[in-house]
Amino acid sequence: MERSVVIAGFGGQGILFAGHVLAEAANAEGREVLWIPSYGPEMRGGTASCTVIVGDEPIGSPVVDRVDAAIVMNPPSLAKFAPLVREGGLLVVNASLVEAQSGRADVDEVRVPCSQLARAGGDDRLVSMVALGALIERLPVVSAQSVSQALRTIVGARRPEVLEADLGAFEAGRRAA
Repeated sequence: MERSVVIAGFGGQGILFAGHVLAEAANAEGREVLWIPSYGPEMRGGTASCTVIVGDEPIGSPVVDRVDAAIVMNPPSLAKFAPLVREGGLLVVNASLVEAQSGRADVDEVRVPCSQLARAGGDDRLVSMVALGALIERLPVVSAQSVSQALRTIVGARRPEVLEADLGAFEAGRRAA
């Protein structure tokens, strides 16, 4: 089995970080994984996206025409990436910033107030962890336990003081989905 996920939004929303956590979780499960970041020269405030491909066998190509799931954190990302989700796929939308609908009746569109939940958790920067929680709850590309462990590995090593907030944001996203 192979799953592809694109995560997109403004730079500064933790887009690349969420992809890194997802890739680390897949790696910890012994899965094949590709993490492909993409961002403009502005980075914070500009556009950012990443594609994560997780497979049970070696991944043949980093090129993905249709993704199994997309997390879109802002209106430009909805416009760009919603059309790339395969029929029957998952679209996680940050309802706090994206009012428009995707217009896709053929996908599972989950609207989660990611920014609002992150703010309620004490830090707007946790928005990507809320969205990742929603994704994992609806499409378990990897287990929730693997994501939690990846957060402990990545965040716990660099910023242990924010680990519990990240874990809480991830769980808030799971509950909201």
